[in-house]
Amino acid sequence: MKYSSDAVEKAIHELSKLPGVGRKSAQRHVFYLLKQSENDVQQLADALLELKSKVRNCSVCFNITENDPCPICTSEKRDRSVICVVEEANDVLALEKTGECRGLYHVLGGALSPLDGIGPDDLRVKELLQRLTEEVKEIIIATNPNTEGEATALYLAKLIKPMNIKISRIARGIPVGADLEYADEITLARAIEGRLEY
Repeated sequence: MKYSSDAVEKAIHELSKLPGVGRKSAQRHVFYLLKQSENDVQQLADALLELKSKVRNCSVCFNITENDPCPICTSEKRDRSVICVVEEANDVLALEKTGECRGLYHVLGGALSPLDGIGPDDLRVKELLQRLTEEVKEIIIATNPNTEGEATALYLAKLIKPMNIKISRIARGIPVGADLEYADEITLARAIEGRLEY
């Protein structure tokens, strides 16, 4: 259904372009915004414009930052002998929340996907290889546990292995709080393969 207001229709159309936001969700957001004060809507618009004007990729690790290089790359407290390779910048945020990754990061900008036309030249693989100095002792590959992420992990491992750098892959298995009976066979198999000794 189209609305009698072109402005409402345009706002719904633009919001529905966001990932995970369909037309109905976009419509709810638009009607919510219509109920807000002009000042609140202006603050949202200003925040989005500031986001686009201030945030950029770190020239070292390609994480998002306002300062280049980013605070992680410039931190004296980080272990510079370890680089954790992730697909996207939001993966860095997820890993940082754990407090377990104390090294540096490298954001590839995606994963290999020949069906979508994404090859090694479309990712920041060359930049990763340039960072592999004598100081780097381990690469942790933290790509997603799907077909594209696995292909990317295998590709990177094949490139890095001749450099005598330790290569590790994040473990996969059963999520905390899950029931075994609901896990698929591949997840269970990986959990058994990656079992830890007590």
